Amino acid sequence: MSHSYDRHLIAPWSQPRLADELGVSRQTIISIERGRFDPSLPLAFRIAHIFDRSIEEIFIPSPETDG
Repeated sequence: MSHSYDRHLIAPWSQPRLADELGVSRQTIISIERGRFDPSLPLAFRIAHIFDRSIEEIFIPSPETDG
């Protein structure tokens, strides 16, 4: 997964809290953060909703990882 997101955006959220809010495991959050798991579209929308951002703002191609 060549997605990244602003770590400052998620800083106030612990992995367990975010996982609980999204109804997923902490391991799922870790895998998404590390780029090892692409969230389903419904999960991506829930993540975007929690952070009050669009999916594009959270999951954007990173020039550093794509090049």
